Amino acid sequence: MLFVCSMNSVRSPIAAALARQAFPGRIIARSVGVNGGKADQFVHEVMEEVGIDMSVHTPHILDELVANKFDLVITLSDDAPDAVARKGLEAKAVEHWQVEDPSLVEGSRALVLDAYRGLRDQLRRRVRERLEPLVSGGSQNN
Repeated sequence: MLFVCSMNSVRSPIAAALARQAFPGRIIARSVGVNGGKADQFVHEVMEEVGIDMSVHTPHILDELVANKFDLVITLSDDAPDAVARKGLEAKAVEHWQVEDPSLVEGSRALVLDAYRGLRDQLRRRVRERLEPLVSGGSQNN
């Protein structure tokens, strides 16, 4: 499966890491961005809180993909659905999840971290709800 967001810095790498953590050895989850980005330190911090080391994550872009076929592609930013369509990926299902970008939150460090934690927790729930039927042998095409 593939998660796609704007820069592969926040939303898509978090979602892919949570999918791998929730279903170890049962799915292959990758992430890419529409455009290039840089690793985000807040991502490292909030993912460490749930036992996931993101320090080795290097953002990648859609054009770098070697694979072209996926069971499921989930887009997480407004620019991702069109970029996925232009790329011509073959997927059994493509879904768009509307989630906020915590990197746009301004304010204190605590406020920003809370936004990142909120995204992480939201994605954790959605990943589990969406993927559990798939890894359990069923299917869920919405």
